[in-house]
Amino acid sequence: MIAADKPRQRASSARLLVIAAGGSLTHAARTDLVDFLRRGDLVVANDAATLPASLHGMHLPTGAAIEVRLAGRLARDAGDLRRCIAVVFGAGDFRIRTEDRPLPPALAAGDRLALGPLAAMIERGLDHPRLIALRFDGSATEVWTGLARHGRPIQYAHMPMPLKLWDVWTPIAGPPVAFEPPSAGFALDWRLLAVLRDRGIGFATLTHAAGISSTGDVDLDRRLPFPEPYFIPASAVRAIRRSRGCSGRIVAVGTTVVRALEHAASLGGGVRPGAGIARQRIDARTKLRVVDAILSGAHEPGSSHYDLLRAFADDATLRAATAELDAQHYRTHEFGDSLLVERRRPCASCWRESVVRAAA
Repeated sequence: MIAADKPRQRASSARLLVIAAGGSLTHAARTDLVDFLRRGDLVVANDAATLPASLHGMHLPTGAAIEVRLAGRLARDAGDLRRCIAVVFGAGDFRIRTEDRPLPPALAAGDRLALGPLAAMIERGLDHPRLIALRFDGSATEVWTGLARHGRPIQYAHMPMPLKLWDVWTPIAGPPVAFEPPSAGFALDWRLLAVLRDRGIGFATLTHAAGISSTGDVDLDRRLPFPEPYFIPASAVRAIRRSRGCSGRIVAVGTTVVRALEHAASLGGGVRPGAGIARQRIDARTKLRVVDAILSGAHEPGSSHYDLLRAFADDATLRAATAELDAQHYRTHEFGDSLLVERRRPCASCWRESVVRAAA
């Protein structure tokens, strides 16, 4: 696989590897995605817009240059950014590989940070030299204004040019609550949504505050993803019930949709509308209750995104898929190609259970 290094969301050359429930692999153009869906299916996407969550500034006790990347929330309200989990790097920017970025100066509770027009204080360290709980000074409005003026999208060294905010917003972007883009949604466009409708395939959205995807530190990456707030509207729950009623499949656009729906279902009573916080890590040990297939990017083994795919396909199938991706030079990362992975051994009894619970 090669890294996609241009911020083109819907490149005409984008490809799709379809991993069927039985393990077979099919190469296709991503524009042919709809041909692998069927009437009665429901496509669910994350409509979160991406925040400018990278902030350069200074660690005031030492005068050292730092970069702060907002990575999670310490409030249940996804719109409240006054207290956040943050990953802090030393001097440098995205042009240096994340794993090569220097550590920040020693960070301690009470340290003050100057981040452009924003001022902040470290509430406490979170058991890692890069990871802190951060509190911004001022009102919520002042924090939002400071982010808009000074923040930039989080990005990594595989993308050589600075990203603009609109580069990381999907076509259906709504509430600005994601720290990094729910990039599987880059594959969507209004033509595709019209074709879905014409073919009797449903479409629904939820809002999930996607977090950071990499910290540059192996031990810290094992903690990912951090807890992420989500909101599932009643319209999405009704659409799930309709699709289940006609034996349709629930197709998640991206890992964040899987996390939101599966977390909601894990609370008992099936997927219900409302807010929640996804705290679980989905992997090979996870029994999926709701989602039958996922549209995702191509991810490297060992990442939390790749581990989530292990809930859909066994390791042998994913190894074969990775070999195909490598051999065919698929593009990775947020502006790369896509996978459609069907869940192995779909569970009809789980479908019936979700219908009963959703109707309750």
